Amino acid sequence: MSVQDTIQQTVSSNPVVLFMKGSATFPQCGFSSRAVQILKACGVNDFVTVDVLADADVRQGIKEFSNWPTIPQLYVKGEFVGGSDIMYEMYQAGELQDLLKDLAA
Repeated sequence: MSVQDTIQQTVSSNPVVLFMKGSATFPQCGFSSRAVQILKACGVNDFVTVDVLADADVRQGIKEFSNWPTIPQLYVKGEFVGGSDIMYEMYQAGELQDLLKDLAA
């Protein structure tokens, strides 16, 4: 299975996926940490994380998959939402809470 196929399978089979540096319990950059904090502030505690530092192919592949150059990247119900700045703006506007309302605990 190609990296692109693996990424597609991951985002389509999990309601919330965050491609990030590190893990939810030990983020390896401030942007990834902020993304985790925003998801938790929205009440979403059950989400899949993919540590892009663990696999160089995934690290490059996710950028090609989304046509987005930075990490972290959030996917909800198979759709690309954006990175930490977009997540923050959506959170401030209440849009992210609306998007995640049926996935919050």
